[in-house]
Amino acid sequence: MTTDVKKLVVHYVDKKDDDTQIHLRNDEMVINDKVAVFIEQLHHAYNGKPGKGYCAFSGDKNSVVASAMQSYRNDELGFWHMTEQASTVLKEELDKYAFSETGYLVFCHYQYVATDYMLIAMINIKEHYSMTSELDLAASRHLDISRMQLAARIDLTAWDTQADDNRYISFIKGRAGRKVADFFLDFLGCEEGIDSKQQSQVMLSAVEDYLSEQQFDKSEKDDLRKQVFDYCNDCVTTGEDASVSELSATLTKGDDSPFDSFCKEQSYDLEETFPVDKKTVTSMVKFSGLGGGVSVSFERKHLGERVTYNEATDTLVIKGIPPNLKDQLQRFMESESE
Repeated sequence: MTTDVKKLVVHYVDKKDDDTQIHLRNDEMVINDKVAVFIEQLHHAYNGKPGKGYCAFSGDKNSVVASAMQSYRNDELGFWHMTEQASTVLKEELDKYAFSETGYLVFCHYQYVATDYMLIAMINIKEHYSMTSELDLAASRHLDISRMQLAARIDLTAWDTQADDNRYISFIKGRAGRKVADFFLDFLGCEEGIDSKQQSQVMLSAVEDYLSEQQFDKSEKDDLRKQVFDYCNDCVTTGEDASVSELSATLTKGDDSPFDSFCKEQSYDLEETFPVDKKTVTSMVKFSGLGGGVSVSFERKHLGERVTYNEATDTLVIKGIPPNLKDQLQRFMESESE
């Protein structure tokens, strides 16, 4: 196990229309192997969620959650009582929105690779079905960790050491049509800070400009793009920020001008470290698009070789069609000719 669970409390939230009911657990959970596995899975599921927002507690909003959390960390308030105060604020905020929400409200203080975190997440319930030995249908309820949409995580270590930073809190941005982002910001008493998508896009632009200036050939560019993507993908997996200095170590070859110096000279609006948006950086190694009933996706290195694009005629030519697609097309052509 790489996660060290310190405290865990789970409450139950049942919101229908304008009425929110929160059923509080009476005490903290006993930390055992099952709890450790659960939080390990929750940690990695959260890290893998794309499109996160980043923020910090705002002094202007007088955050009840921040105050309760700080009191807990100062040993002035018990962990359970902290979750009780936070749950009261959650109920008040949920009552302002029309969407329904039922599930388990998780508060967990844990440590991962020498960093302290506080994770607050709403986990919905999913029905599963199975057959008994008598061939009867049996139903059971499971926590649907993979589809959690309401969650925020406070980097307590960064809150201590970088209180002026604007990104020690991350949260899952909401589904279309739901103001989940606004809801969590109001609940925590936060103001959104660094934009991971914007920073990732600036990084991509800087990398492409750097590769062009260094006059690498196509093969070298493709290889370096893949290395940068792998590094960024590792950052997403571990939940760590990408570092311009690490990117520079990856991109700079021999006596070439260092990438970090290039960024400073060209005045890119890029932080020294920044959270990565996976969907944005994926475009570094893959082209994809969807529209008009057509979906196309291919690795960037194939452009100009297996895949050619004619801008004048707005056509894409693919050489070497994937076998499964080719089989479908052949069977369709055979059926049409009968």
